[in-house]
Amino acid sequence: MASTSGGWIWRRLGRAAALSAAVTLVVTGCSVTDRAEQGTTGAQQEQPPAQSQPAPEERPQVDEGWPRWGFTHTGVSANNINPGFEQEVARRLSQTPMLQNQHIMGFGALNPEPYPGQYFWEDLDSRLNLMKQSGGVPVITLCCAPDWMKGGPQGPTEDSAWREHLEDAPYPQHFDDFAKLAAAVASRYPDVKYFMVWNELKGFWKDHSKPADYKGYTELYNKVYDAVKKARPDAKIGGPYLGFDSNRSGDSELRGDWGVVNQNALDAFNYWFENKKGADFVVVDGASPTDAHELLPDEFGALAKFGAVTKWLRGKVGDLPVWWSEWYFVPEDGTTWPEPKRLAVQAASMIEFARSGAATALYWNPQTKGSACQACLWDSRTGAETPTGRLLANFVKWFPAGAELEPVTSSDAKVRVLAQPEQLLLVNTADAEVTTTVDGDEHTLKPYEIKWTGR
Repeated sequence: MASTSGGWIWRRLGRAAALSAAVTLVVTGCSVTDRAEQGTTGAQQEQPPAQSQPAPEERPQVDEGWPRWGFTHTGVSANNINPGFEQEVARRLSQTPMLQNQHIMGFGALNPEPYPGQYFWEDLDSRLNLMKQSGGVPVITLCCAPDWMKGGPQGPTEDSAWREHLEDAPYPQHFDDFAKLAAAVASRYPDVKYFMVWNELKGFWKDHSKPADYKGYTELYNKVYDAVKKARPDAKIGGPYLGFDSNRSGDSELRGDWGVVNQNALDAFNYWFENKKGADFVVVDGASPTDAHELLPDEFGALAKFGAVTKWLRGKVGDLPVWWSEWYFVPEDGTTWPEPKRLAVQAASMIEFARSGAATALYWNPQTKGSACQACLWDSRTGAETPTGRLLANFVKWFPAGAELEPVTSSDAKVRVLAQPEQLLLVNTADAEVTTTVDGDEHTLKPYEIKWTGR
């Protein structure tokens, strides 16, 4: 689901050339706050060290020590504008600290190892600095791989290669090299506790109508797991970061009114789970629309997929926390909704995660630079909090991991509810005013209104 086209392509070949000239230099802890305008670069050579509300007694238990809500930084983030903008966003984010994720290559980060054993940390340093300023709980996705690990040339990645080859998997003969890079990343950032291995089986599953190369991915995962655990025994590592595609019909053990999960995805997950060296949590992603952009039976009913997949996973993995690294609820066919409806669908999807016992759900933040963006977490022009950012922050505040959910119901099924002892959330899924009774109290909600009320 994660798009590889986006803000990171703004980096020009001139910058790549500058990096090529500077790659033999040793630079430590470099942080750049305005990437679009500053062209200085550096590299560093280091040696890495070796839909129904469950009854209270049925509600899955979530480890309170795990973060639940957060987001992934993408091509543009607050550190790509200017220092004042970055500080303003960091200040706002620090009011409700949450998990923040960054990939090591792509999605806002240049090639971290343009030459074997020579590392370029500037982009990752800058993003991790932003996380630290904003009080975030940092996580790193160990994806993607430098060009020379997948048949390309050594040196900085050129624009054309970003577009065409970012999603290629490293060749098997370079699995050890990628594991060594992963260990170097883990060693450089000792404050990062959580690491996700790879992203959506990129390069291991090019045709989703056919089985994935889950054996190849699992081999890579196991090498990364061993290398990172050797370098950082305290690190928490998860996989397989697998997309749970769904269709209207098909042969699969996991289905519902929302569609049928691609059995190839389930087979890939089962193989990885049975053959992994170890895991501290499991990671998946997915969308409520089908691959054909259908919302079954409708945009709100389709959200039941998130709960169904989470429950299926919990039945497989036992006590391991279930992470959703990305989730999507708007069809990727140009569909747009009025903002109140989009927010209502997002809120209802997060209710599904909370009720089904997902330990963590990361919002893929499609941040832009200097233009309006309703789905972004902050205004790309001013840094001010957006309604999307406020929604995420409210879930962070009121429904963290371990929050005691209470089995409240709505007298009108069009209003979805989620409650804990101190807060009640109501979401009107109708394009009309609805009056409902919850806990003996009557509530009237405007079309698609999201209402937070104390208890």
